[in-house]
Amino acid sequence: MSSHGHNVRQSELDKFAALASRWWDPNGPQRALHALNPMRLAYVAERASLPGARVLDVGCGGGLLSEALAKSGANVTALDLAPELIQVAKLHGLEAGTKVEYREQSVEALAEEQPGTFDVITCMEMLEHVPDPQSILDACATLLRPGGQLFASTLNRTPAAFGLAIVGAEYVAGLLPKGTHQYRDFIRPSELARGMRTAGLDVRDISGILYEPWKHAARLTSRTDVNYLMQAGKPPASVEAR
Repeated sequence: MSSHGHNVRQSELDKFAALASRWWDPNGPQRALHALNPMRLAYVAERASLPGARVLDVGCGGGLLSEALAKSGANVTALDLAPELIQVAKLHGLEAGTKVEYREQSVEALAEEQPGTFDVITCMEMLEHVPDPQSILDACATLLRPGGQLFASTLNRTPAAFGLAIVGAEYVAGLLPKGTHQYRDFIRPSELARGMRTAGLDVRDISGILYEPWKHAARLTSRTDVNYLMQAGKPPASVEAR
């Protein structure tokens, strides 16, 4: 953790901050995220009503998903701890005319300020980069209103994920900067589902992600052995009260 006590490794912040200037370049070092973004948005939009919803994007980076959510009609708050990324996100939002409230703040700190505030929370490609994923899930559960939904994506800890996401994507194809991922930090679906339940959330869906670099696109699949998405919900107030 950093000297400020945040649930973050400074080396991870520095790594992604170094990519800030090219975050919105579809052919730059984050081109895989650009390919994933339409699929991520569609996954959320098909399972939650976004127009008028209060949405929180945790680990927003330069704002790719945050802007897409806002353009879908959501009232979006977005968090990241890298000031360089927050600055890029704000500047791009101004240029695009897209309104998002960007904050350089931890999700744990926001949970203390605004419990039960959000209808939808997204946490994409972030959990594998923090020392304590459970702390993130607990904070997200606190921030959700009763009946709200959390959408998370991450990488499975399997030989296939090591081969494709690290060896293939980082060292062979050069789709991601070398060192983007550490295999030990990948999270099995069973582990993430257990973490969701520990946070008081009900798992509603687990879907695999198939990235097709030759198409510069991604789609959902039944296979979860590399990337996957998970939808979880906070029980309605009537259920929580039992």
